[in-house]
Amino acid sequence: MKKALLFSLISMVGISPVLHATQVLNGYWTYKEFLDEFPEQKRLTMALSKAVRERPTPVSANQARPLKISVVYPGQQVSDYWVRNIAAFEKRLDKLDISYQINQVFTRPNADIKQQSLSLMEALESKSDYLIFTLDTTRHRKFVEHVLDSTKTKLILQNITTPVREWDKHQPFLYVGFDHAEGSRKLATEFGKYFPKNTHYSVLYFSEGYISDVRGDTFISQVNHDNGFELQSAYYTKATKQSGYDAAKASLTKYPDVDFIYACSTDVALGAVEALADLGRDDIAINGWGGGSAELDAIQKGELDITVMRMNDDTGIAMAEAIKRDLEGKPVPTVYSGDFEIVTKTDSPERIETLKKRAFRYSDN
Repeated sequence: MKKALLFSLISMVGISPVLHATQVLNGYWTYKEFLDEFPEQKRLTMALSKAVRERPTPVSANQARPLKISVVYPGQQVSDYWVRNIAAFEKRLDKLDISYQINQVFTRPNADIKQQSLSLMEALESKSDYLIFTLDTTRHRKFVEHVLDSTKTKLILQNITTPVREWDKHQPFLYVGFDHAEGSRKLATEFGKYFPKNTHYSVLYFSEGYISDVRGDTFISQVNHDNGFELQSAYYTKATKQSGYDAAKASLTKYPDVDFIYACSTDVALGAVEALADLGRDDIAINGWGGGSAELDAIQKGELDITVMRMNDDTGIAMAEAIKRDLEGKPVPTVYSGDFEIVTKTDSPERIETLKKRAFRYSDN
């Protein structure tokens, strides 16, 4: 069993995903570990979760000026998570009567590194009060450490819920997202219900980095250990729909005897769906990851079999509520993770519509 790396061509590298899975979060606290280790943090996280679910209450503090908020997101994807997230964030800020100016830049995941760097430096030079970014690669980490060490800008890290252990003395203002390990475990449990022992499967990773490690290797570890599934192949992609298509075709050419493909992101999953259609392989199940609009459409068409759906707007609302707490001089939790629901192609349109209203309660209105 080898993990393969897809760029323009496929090349094999000698890393075992199953062995690697145990090392995924060596440098991080898992979400549960962190909250269990620090009871006060657990209390603060629960308080923020409660505020997210409740109706907004306007901020009680007076503002001398509008807040400067900079957002640099990998939003150029089929997945609408990032765009919806910022929409929910702004609408919740408005409902909280918080005055702000926002500068946002959407880039491509695993690309546009120069653009990201320029945008991030501009955010620091403008002395933003809050900078909202993500953490997926070594380059990201180096920049984050620079921000933590040398600026007063408060850093919100989106799409990560596992605090970095090395930063214990100086953590970011907030880690916020939907815990990748929890979502992947939910999918692993569901696949375990539908397939027997010794089921063969393949994995399509995101691009190399944190998300691939946590979503991919967590799933592999659980289904191999708990269900006796057998991994046939695993491919990194460029985190795009086209690379998902190419990786699925390459995988099935070399390893055609699989019952399902586990995809680590929306774009990769939808590319693989097209590859399966072109190859006439309607016998292979495939999942989505995130449950955004494009995935739910594919679920209802029967193109995707299952997904783990994020209650998408939770994280945008959580960021706004955290800033409100900060303005009021109240303690802010270090980490927050939103809620998930499993959705399958057998679910009724009524259930899916109910989940949409909950997940997109701000971004759809």
